[in-house]
Amino acid sequence: MSRPRTRVDTHVKVLDERVVARAKDRGIDALVYAPHFTRLPTIRDRATRYSDDDLTIVPGREVFTGDWGNRRHLLALGLSEPVPDYITFEGAMAEFDRQDAAVLVPHPEFATVSLTRPEITAHAARIDAIETYDAKLLPHQNARAQRIADELDLPGFGSSYAHLPSTVGEAWTAFEEDLPDADAVVDAFREGRPRTVVHRSGIGHRIRGLVEFAHIAYENTWVKADRLFLSGDEPTLPSNVAYEGRFDDVSVYR
Repeated sequence: MSRPRTRVDTHVKVLDERVVARAKDRGIDALVYAPHFTRLPTIRDRATRYSDDDLTIVPGREVFTGDWGNRRHLLALGLSEPVPDYITFEGAMAEFDRQDAAVLVPHPEFATVSLTRPEITAHAARIDAIETYDAKLLPHQNARAQRIADELDLPGFGSSYAHLPSTVGEAWTAFEEDLPDADAVVDAFREGRPRTVVHRSGIGHRIRGLVEFAHIAYENTWVKADRLFLSGDEPTLPSNVAYEGRFDDVSVYR
């Protein structure tokens, strides 16, 4: 049986020559690049730099809604204008609707950073896909995500959620058609096109997932939060001059 035409690793945090080489070696056709605390223009520039005929880099933003202690992550694809972190959930969703972005739910019900089952249910009509396999999560966590998607009849997606280059290509979303560029990938998610969620197996896959899981301890410490708020002028805070006050009314920090 031949594989579907386009394999998309739907969420990675790192992008350089090693990542590109790793993705190509793993047969990945497109990466969604959505680093933390990075503005959309910077993400786009880097995506353009590393895209070529064999690998499409799709710019994405994992927006942190709510405050640091009660944040909910949303992965937006196809944004035309920057959206900051630390705005209200409704504020973020309204902006995504205005820009006709594809809205994906990463790692549902994971720790205190993800949408819960009731939250996903309440907003199901505004959600384009749920992550049903995340290479860094444990089997029971991925099984829980799959149940949520099944019960709500929402499409799934798979990703490595790679913060480390070695994890790229451990999981992907396989679409049943050729998606030649970033716009086509976004359209496929927005329109709910047929896909299969696929992941590698074996001891190497499990070890890479566990290493990524351990990396979360750093990603979610107050040390990182303290670094974020050192000056109040960090790139994705609503107060940054780049947003020209457009999000002041939905900022969770005053």
